[in-house]
Amino acid sequence: MPQANGTVPNPSSLDSAEYNPIDHLNAIFSHPSTLSSISKTSSTLSKHQDEIDREISNLVQHQSISDVQSVQSIQAAKNDLAELFRKVEDVRERALQTEEAITEMTADIKRLDNTKRNLTLSMTALKRLQMLTTAYEQLRGLSSSRQYRDCAQLLQAVIQLMAHFKSYRSIDQIATLGRNVSDLQRELLEQICEDFEVTFAKAEVAQRRGMLAEACLVMDSLGDNARSRLINWYCNTQLREYRQVFRSTEEAGSLDNISRRYAWFRRMLKTYDDEHAAMFPAHWRMNEMLANAFCEGTREDFRNILSRSVRRADGHSLDVDLLLSCLQETLEFEHTLERRFSNTSRASIDTFSSDSERAPVFSQAISEAFEPYLSVWVEAQDKKLSTMIPQYRQQPPKPPDEEFSSQMVIPSSTELFNFYRLTLAQCAKLSPGARLVELSKVFAKYLDQYAQQVLLFYVSERPSGQTPSKTPLLEDTILVLNTANYCFNTCTQLEEKIKSRIDESVKGNIDLQSQADAFMGIASATVRALVRRAEVDVEPTWREMRNTGWSKMESVGDQSSWAGEMLRRIKSRCGEILGMLHKQQYARAFCDNLVDSIANAFIVNIFQCKPISEVGAEQMLLDSYVLKKGFEGLLTINASNTPPPAGYIKRVNRTMSRIDPILKTLQVRPSPPEALVQAYLIHIADKSDTNFRKFLDLKGLRKQDQSHLMDLFQAHRASPRNESLPQSSALLALLAAGAVTNHSAAAGPTIASGIGSLSSSAATLSTSNLPARFDPSVFGNAIMNAARDGVDRFGTPNLGGSTPLPQTPSGAMSPPSQAQQQVSRGSFEIPAAAMGTTNLNENLRNIGKFFKRDIGGFGGRFGRQVEDGGG
Repeated sequence: MPQANGTVPNPSSLDSAEYNPIDHLNAIFSHPSTLSSISKTSSTLSKHQDEIDREISNLVQHQSISDVQSVQSIQAAKNDLAELFRKVEDVRERALQTEEAITEMTADIKRLDNTKRNLTLSMTALKRLQMLTTAYEQLRGLSSSRQYRDCAQLLQAVIQLMAHFKSYRSIDQIATLGRNVSDLQRELLEQICEDFEVTFAKAEVAQRRGMLAEACLVMDSLGDNARSRLINWYCNTQLREYRQVFRSTEEAGSLDNISRRYAWFRRMLKTYDDEHAAMFPAHWRMNEMLANAFCEGTREDFRNILSRSVRRADGHSLDVDLLLSCLQETLEFEHTLERRFSNTSRASIDTFSSDSERAPVFSQAISEAFEPYLSVWVEAQDKKLSTMIPQYRQQPPKPPDEEFSSQMVIPSSTELFNFYRLTLAQCAKLSPGARLVELSKVFAKYLDQYAQQVLLFYVSERPSGQTPSKTPLLEDTILVLNTANYCFNTCTQLEEKIKSRIDESVKGNIDLQSQADAFMGIASATVRALVRRAEVDVEPTWREMRNTGWSKMESVGDQSSWAGEMLRRIKSRCGEILGMLHKQQYARAFCDNLVDSIANAFIVNIFQCKPISEVGAEQMLLDSYVLKKGFEGLLTINASNTPPPAGYIKRVNRTMSRIDPILKTLQVRPSPPEALVQAYLIHIADKSDTNFRKFLDLKGLRKQDQSHLMDLFQAHRASPRNESLPQSSALLALLAAGAVTNHSAAAGPTIASGIGSLSSSAATLSTSNLPARFDPSVFGNAIMNAARDGVDRFGTPNLGGSTPLPQTPSGAMSPPSQAQQQVSRGSFEIPAAAMGTTNLNENLRNIGKFFKRDIGGFGGRFGRQVEDGGG
């Protein structure tokens, strides 16, 4: 086992727990020569054994003595504890004895204290009873002699003394005295009321003003009910003449004489200030009570008068001008009362409130009666606006005597919003609640009508008899664009202005955002109309492109003549249009739409130029590069020293690069066939046999030469690396579109009726769908029909519906959807009754939402600021 110092003993040690005597002996006598020391070793072991025995004996003896001492200590502690308990009990017994002795000693003192307290209460009660009896007798005498000032002070004392005897009502004498006091209070009340009635009846107010003022002090002492009775009597007495003269059934009580009502009350207030104010305590606010009573009665009179006016049997409606005149005068009168009585100190009821925090007392005190009938005024504004819109429609966009400016807006728009501003200010004063909500709905209604019936009308055809009128001028189109932008911004400001003037509870009902979106839809349609002008200009160049023999070209030369002519026409038209656009975002929108339109038209016309040889495809690729470089400078065509924004150049490159996959595939020769198949899988990127065969037709390959290519195509498309390709690419659907338009050409000339279709539909951009020259009857109708046809015509939520074709994994462009290729046929005139106003307005709103999507102003078509680099 371990030793005291913590070291482990050697196994050969006698103290070890693992001691083995055999091993120990073998260690001691390891050699025969050591046997001579056996006796010495034995003696040593015996001595060691004796020492251990002695140590054991000593330890046992010491332990025995220690146990006896412990028992003795415990016994002593128990004895001490028992002694302590005896002493505590003795102390408790002596404390109880002392308490009993003290209680006996103080019992007599307590009885004397109770006697003294009861005697004091009795003396106090008797003294108060004596005072009450004396005061009652004096009060009775003073009341009979009408000494009201002394009565007021004495009455307060009597009332306070009676409060001390409520618990003594069971005593007959006290109960009798209480009844006498109550009777005296009633007698005083009746006597004072009689004094007031007699004094006012005999017109002796000036002679008895002092006595009546002292009587008001008594009424204050009698309590709130007495004071209210006198106040009501005074108000009724003063207003009795008013109620008789201006009875709602009499001529003087009509709305025509409303100014006489208020003049009469002003004279009444002056009479009060001069003759009656000194009679009544200031804290009664008698003049304010009189004004309240006047306002309540007048309000009820007006309610009856207005109600009868609405129900008149002679068919005459309520005169709106008279109604507004009366309401305006009433508001001024209420404001006068509010200004007068708001300065009155009300510390007793508004100690912790500032004047600005107190609710107006006389706001709508009378004008509340007009509130239900203000809808008549709102209807009058509705009728007035309904006559203004047709007038605006008949006016020219620009006054004949004014010169055109790129920042000019149509004058009727500013006139309309100025009318809105004045009407809003008037209604906000009259009723900042439900009527203002109704007015905002009227505003929204005629904003929609202005967008549809005026702005759209200016850029649409206006037929006259059998021949259509002239096409809308470019200046008119720019004016409509500027006006739509102005109306969009002003709509937002108008909504904020209404919300700042209307009650908080109905603020959520104000929303002019849909009207703002409709105006943005007009702006979008106008930008597309400007693009359409350029599309018509370049149509002859597309015809020249389709008439070129692309399969017979032997070498690639400079740019094609059609490409140069197209670029010249586009730059000429863009210079004219961009010179009139003063807002950069609209200029950017126009250029973006135009580039999209040309790119889509280029793809469509490629499909109509078959067959195309490899050299022809290379020439087309060069022509597309020339157009792309020319388009990069369109945005700054009128500022030659200004570089175009980087974002715009990036967009032009991305848009025009959609043409490259088709042309690069056409450049690949059919021999070796594997190269053509691989090019198709990389650029066209689908697994459709039909589409591949159509592409071979586009290259002009004979049917017998296509079999081997089809076999190779089927083999390559089954390889693992082509497993992810779609079954059919939407790109080659444009071939089907070309077939449809050719069929349409045989049926007769057609024109796309939707603004979105004017650029996004492949069929629209073909020669067979466009007239040989710009038809005036087509342009306006296309704009109107676009809004009616709906947002589906736009393809993607971009400006004006110019829809880029979807891209395949290789970057090739997919054809438009079937909805995008719809073409309207038939008459170019649409009756106004068939416009479908609701759908038209909704479509304009949706277009506008797309148009203003980005923070920069009008969606991705204007380019993001980060992308443009500030351009």
